[in-house]
Amino acid sequence: MPSPSSDELTAPYYRAQIDRIVKTLNKITTRPTGIGAGYAIPDPEDIAIHDGRRIEAIVLFLDICKFSQRSCETMEEQASIMQVLSLFFTEMIHVIEDHGGVVEKNTGDGLMAYFARNDLAGISIQQRAVSCALTMFAAADLINPVLQRAGIPPLDFRICMDHGFITVAKVGAARRFNGIVAVGTTANIASKMLSVAKANTILLGDQMLRGLPAYWLQNWVKLETEDTGWHYQQSQAPYPFWRYIGRWKARCPARHPCQADTSGKL
Repeated sequence: MPSPSSDELTAPYYRAQIDRIVKTLNKITTRPTGIGAGYAIPDPEDIAIHDGRRIEAIVLFLDICKFSQRSCETMEEQASIMQVLSLFFTEMIHVIEDHGGVVEKNTGDGLMAYFARNDLAGISIQQRAVSCALTMFAAADLINPVLQRAGIPPLDFRICMDHGFITVAKVGAARRFNGIVAVGTTANIASKMLSVAKANTILLGDQMLRGLPAYWLQNWVKLETEDTGWHYQQSQAPYPFWRYIGRWKARCPARHPCQADTSGKL
């Protein structure tokens, strides 16, 4: 293919680009639909490019609030930020995996993860995902004091999630860059909820409530807003967002390693 120009769209490159797009289009539209049903999140190596698996799942987004406002110009500041992210995300990924979730991607200042239905787990995936979010905030209660003693502002973050059917697909260029993505309204809603969620909150889509214990709903679930821009397709009733206000109670020794003195640097 001709090399692109840095100052104009050349005719040879444009013609080659058209040919490439047509070739890809023909390849996608002439092959059988590669969407199969499943229960588990597929491993990237188990599905072919342009294929996917339709599953019942929860999509979770974690986003660190105002992270771009942190000073990150000098090499020292960037090294400090890298250490903060390493400490924070290492533990958050462990928590997600401990609750049976699968991390799809790290967005730099956030995470996206899935929780697939598991009939053998004994609890609903909604309860499992909310338990995961609660444990993540409990982990932050251990991490933030370490940061503060090192002179680093604590991390505020928000978690949003919704439940429904998604297609986990492998898209991109074969033998080049490709990856797993979630296709479906559930993933879209969970992502858009981040613009509504305040710092240090857990926000739930309406479908999340169906799998939570009754006493959780009575004590710790509060309506955030019905004005979400989303509606149920058949009834056209509003699709509300709910805030989960409960938190785990810490059950750990008064003195634990995260309370140890630091040298002023992380």
